[in-house]
Amino acid sequence: MLSRFLPIALLVPLALGGIIGPVFTSNFPDPSFVNGADGTWYAFATNSGGKHVPVAKSPDFKTWTLSSRDALPTVGAWSTGKDVWAPDVIQRPDGKFVMYYAADQNGNGGKHCVGAAVSSTAYGPYTPEPTALACDTAQGGAIDPAGFVDTDGTVWVVWKIDGNSIGHGGNCGNGVAPIVSTPIMLQQLKADGITSIGSPVQILDRSDADGPLVEAPSLVKVNGVYVLFFSSNCYSGALYDTSYATADNIKGPYTKAKTPLLQTGKPYSQLFSPGGLDVGPGGVNVLFHADKGTTAHIRQLYAGQIKVTGKTVHFT
Repeated sequence: MLSRFLPIALLVPLALGGIIGPVFTSNFPDPSFVNGADGTWYAFATNSGGKHVPVAKSPDFKTWTLSSRDALPTVGAWSTGKDVWAPDVIQRPDGKFVMYYAADQNGNGGKHCVGAAVSSTAYGPYTPEPTALACDTAQGGAIDPAGFVDTDGTVWVVWKIDGNSIGHGGNCGNGVAPIVSTPIMLQQLKADGITSIGSPVQILDRSDADGPLVEAPSLVKVNGVYVLFFSSNCYSGALYDTSYATADNIKGPYTKAKTPLLQTGKPYSQLFSPGGLDVGPGGVNVLFHADKGTTAHIRQLYAGQIKVTGKTVHFT
């Protein structure tokens, strides 16, 4: 029987400095979100609870409910169906919704590819495309895709080349020299959100200050400035954070902010290892995860609102 004296933090999500959460206590890592035609917000996460892509719903971006639906019941034929990571959804110009996701590639020793799936509704279910968008196998694989529709209507997707998966050991597999590159790539797509135009370009990479990697990109444009959110350091430790870089052109060059947007204990003392931030169109609403306790076994969902002023980002 539940105690009548449960801590308030378990009954009512804490709210401070533009951040609300955890909005529920279950595992919901690497969140992304989209607003559906019905006005409901839908959030998606890395595989858990027996689902390829768990879904949560909210009427107001504050109160979230975990659904029983699997938004991606079947993955593309290129994948084993294991490790379906970091899905992201956009609404393309014709009104349909495209989900980008990473998953284990068939017969390739655990390396990942990025694929796409399409649905007529934000809630899904999504029907996967038969071929992958990007694999980058020789460099470690491709993960953490995020779609972006620019203000001129052009469609893009960013992802991380998973170089640390072929690193030489240590922190997140890439803490022992020689350190392997983990670049963020940008690919233009046709209006269908699934067909590539030209070749991808690199827009960011790790530096010594980022530890073993950069990952979890999410791109937005606010008042003419492109803001690329990303996480750095290792997801399983206290140094994992969320930062951002800015540029005047979508292809860069991008300049990293001097200090992270989110760190363990900052700006919210409860946060531990906050990362995987996804930003919505217009650069206001965001979702991210942070660990329950001090391990990554349960990564809980947090919601928030930011403000982009010039090339500086802060929570409202």
